[in-house]
Amino acid sequence: MVEMRDGKKVLITPICAKDLEDIHIGDIIYLDGSMTTCRDVAHRRLVEGHRELPVDVRDAAIFHAGPIVRPLENDKFEMVSVGPTTSMRMEKFEKEFVELTGVKVIIGKGGMGPNTEYACKNYKAIHCVFPAGNAVVAAVEVEEIIRAEWRDLGMPETLWNCRVKEFGPLIVSIDTQGRNLFEENKVVFNERKEAVYEEICRHVSYIK
Repeated sequence: MVEMRDGKKVLITPICAKDLEDIHIGDIIYLDGSMTTCRDVAHRRLVEGHRELPVDVRDAAIFHAGPIVRPLENDKFEMVSVGPTTSMRMEKFEKEFVELTGVKVIIGKGGMGPNTEYACKNYKAIHCVFPAGNAVVAAVEVEEIIRAEWRDLGMPETLWNCRVKEFGPLIVSIDTQGRNLFEENKVVFNERKEAVYEEICRHVSYIK
């Protein structure tokens, strides 16, 4: 479900393919509902180890992040800081991960490559960037940690299943058409680079 709220486009889990049709690269969105932190080792356990995730992320979101979590009483937890991990670390697994889990929103830092483009296009998902350097802001947007699974992996790699409220801002970097904001920007920047380089060279000389 998509809701406009005070000028913000908010995705609410569970999310279906239709919800993502009008969301394109460069759009800024927010997330309400179920989001699970999920990094390298969890991806590897699923894809290479053929182990089913103990948290159902179908039609929900994952966050490439290794959070700092404070334990409370009665096996409860509080999110202290949750900054994004470089998403490219998960690139080799993401195609299979999306296919197997049915996740709809992938959140991380930086761009991803052709495996994720394929997954987003063929399984109707999106990849979004959470601005780096805002780990405490992100933690504030976590209303509750619902459960923690695969705790044997240690705090950063544990699957922390959270309920979030207006989690963001999230910049859409790959949409359901498979368009990749980072790759398209590279083309534009490289086209501009030559003209800028030539202009600089007109004003700068080097001692040989």
